[in-house]
Amino acid sequence: MKILLIGEYSNVHHSLATGLRALGHSVTVVSDGDAWKNYPRDIDISRTSTHPWHTLSYLLRLHRLWPKLKGYDVVQLINPVFLELKAERIWPFYQTLRRHNGSLFMGAFGMDHYWAKAGCDCHTFRYSDFNLGTQLRHTPDTELFKAEWLTGPKGELNRRIAHDCDGIVCGLYEYYASYMAHFDQKEKLRHIPFPIIIEPHTANERTPKPIRFFIGIQRSRSAYKGTDIMLAALEKLHSRYPAQTEIIRAENIPFARYKQMMQGSDVILDQLYSYTPAMNALQAMSQGLVLVGGAEPEHYQLMNEPDLRPIINVQPTEESVFEALEQLVLHPDFIPGLKQDSIAYVKKHHDHIAVAQSYLRFWEQRMKI
Repeated sequence: MKILLIGEYSNVHHSLATGLRALGHSVTVVSDGDAWKNYPRDIDISRTSTHPWHTLSYLLRLHRLWPKLKGYDVVQLINPVFLELKAERIWPFYQTLRRHNGSLFMGAFGMDHYWAKAGCDCHTFRYSDFNLGTQLRHTPDTELFKAEWLTGPKGELNRRIAHDCDGIVCGLYEYYASYMAHFDQKEKLRHIPFPIIIEPHTANERTPKPIRFFIGIQRSRSAYKGTDIMLAALEKLHSRYPAQTEIIRAENIPFARYKQMMQGSDVILDQLYSYTPAMNALQAMSQGLVLVGGAEPEHYQLMNEPDLRPIINVQPTEESVFEALEQLVLHPDFIPGLKQDSIAYVKKHHDHIAVAQSYLRFWEQRMKI
């Protein structure tokens, strides 16, 4: 098949494209590389800034490119907002893709209307980016996202595309649970795990001394993602056990450098408010790092995984994170086994070629006849 993937989040589309190409398909990835993360792509549509001249230049580039994006069997969008434009300007670009290609699919891989709506109802999830139990969280990011996605133009665009497209792929349990109340799981909606390009890696069987803890920090989203709480717990741990621990911080760096910094680490802290591991965490697990983050029972049930459970699940509090980290320091002999299980888990559920095959099956079921 001839496949077009538009947009990028945390290397999802590049990894999927790699798997699809290994299966013999022709794939074009059009994206901005997910901004400063700079993931690989075939056609770059990065936007320099919001300055009027740069905006005009960006629009001209899109208008020159878009007539060429036709004749594909499958088009998949990373998100309803798949271009760095106001939502009101994106619908015509969507309509052009719809008219001149075969089937069109939308990814539910990140922030969108249905995810924000589910988080704000305070009962779909025990905790999320938007709620802690029955209480809404109030951070600059949550307030902005609620305004944009619940009632704003982004939310309207999301609803229009979701109802018009041929299928919706959800990458995590949270996104699947958010869409389930609105779309048929047996037909239009499908959960497919994120794809990870698994490089040959053998977990170190020796007990680490000191234990190297890795944490990735997006400065502008630290409170929203819970990195502030995780970092506070980690620093408390290091102050109590300075000889047994080491902290490695990666702040707003490109993906290639991020991967380099992870090498040699033992434990990664990621996504405090998540039920499930996302792309960065899965990439780390594939390299033999132990994940401290989200792994709630709902996640394992959706993955149909009763036995292999290497992720150290924590609740969204500093105390919970600290206790989990301290157990690793007090019982470092557990770490080699957890590392081996982490690699096995990603190989079993997230191998990019197996994931690509799942996409192909879903696309073929939903393709126009």
